[in-house]
Amino acid sequence: MLETKNSEQTDKNSEPLIPGLPAEIAELCLLHLPYPYQALLRSVSSSWQKAITDPTFLLYKNSLSLSLPYIFVFAFHESTARIQWQALDPRSGRWFVLPPMPCPSSLCPPRLACASLPRQGKLLVFYGMRSDTESPMKTTIMYRASTNQWSVVSPMPTARSFLAAGIVKGKIITVGRGDTDAITTADSYDPEHDTWTPVSTMNTGLARYDSAVIKNRMYVTEGWTWPFRYSPRGGSYDPEDDTWREASQKMREGWTGLSVVLGDNLFVISEYGDCPLKVYDPDDDTWRYVGGEKFPREEMKRPFAVNGVEGRIYVVSCGLNVAIGKVYEEAEKSEFKVEWEVVYAPQVFHDFEPLNCQVLYG
Repeated sequence: MLETKNSEQTDKNSEPLIPGLPAEIAELCLLHLPYPYQALLRSVSSSWQKAITDPTFLLYKNSLSLSLPYIFVFAFHESTARIQWQALDPRSGRWFVLPPMPCPSSLCPPRLACASLPRQGKLLVFYGMRSDTESPMKTTIMYRASTNQWSVVSPMPTARSFLAAGIVKGKIITVGRGDTDAITTADSYDPEHDTWTPVSTMNTGLARYDSAVIKNRMYVTEGWTWPFRYSPRGGSYDPEDDTWREASQKMREGWTGLSVVLGDNLFVISEYGDCPLKVYDPDDDTWRYVGGEKFPREEMKRPFAVNGVEGRIYVVSCGLNVAIGKVYEEAEKSEFKVEWEVVYAPQVFHDFEPLNCQVLYG
């Protein structure tokens, strides 16, 4: 009874969300606020702050299909060494600059790995090295779209200079090595409890990393590097038995660019020629080119950053132009096709290069 009375008294004294509107109607109004205005409107009143930062707010918004995908791009300005995250609304073409990451000024951008929990609106960055001449780091930071803020979370158990990361069953698997470590160590991060757990190590270190998660299995490859002296190495991690296995030779040799997973299908934007899009067929252990429109190579200059969600591939190029590929499958022919459109970035982004691309719902 005491709890009921206290609750009634709190409700009576609490500030209404929107004066003159029933609480349930006011809540629906807040749910329709798009990213990034939710974070800005937290300062309107204490009641808005409480409502928007409630963990159930985003869950309810997702259940009503009110959350929309935004493209988050980590960019680097080579001449000034300036780094920043920006978010693109692909529907309007508007860009939003994120607050600066809490990181050292000498951070080496290519030594970072990123992963995201799209429906939770969370983005994680794992630091590799401060610079090419310094030791590996363990720092992990998280961005929350609901608050538009960065925070430092539990550090990685193992310091690494080269990193790859992927989401497997809601856990983030990070894999990498130090400068002189031939063994590639791996750990699992639980974002719900902010805890790390070691997992099995790979039996060989890789020169660089790209990763993809397909059917709850994480694949890691070093990809082709010039000159082509040997077949690229790569492995796959199965969380069911906590075991790393070597990926098939055809899968490794055909992984000739940056990868993106749509559904259970692995696609690659090839680094050579006109950057054709191809898809891996696990049943035949072969790669097939995707039909439809050609990749808009003239508008998209290397380097690229790639991600995808809901049947769409997002490719960010130098200058931060974004090519959006709508992928669909012709059921009768069992073939994939793609249609491309380009969202041009403002001229002020001309000298920025993309380091990573993630998709979050906000």
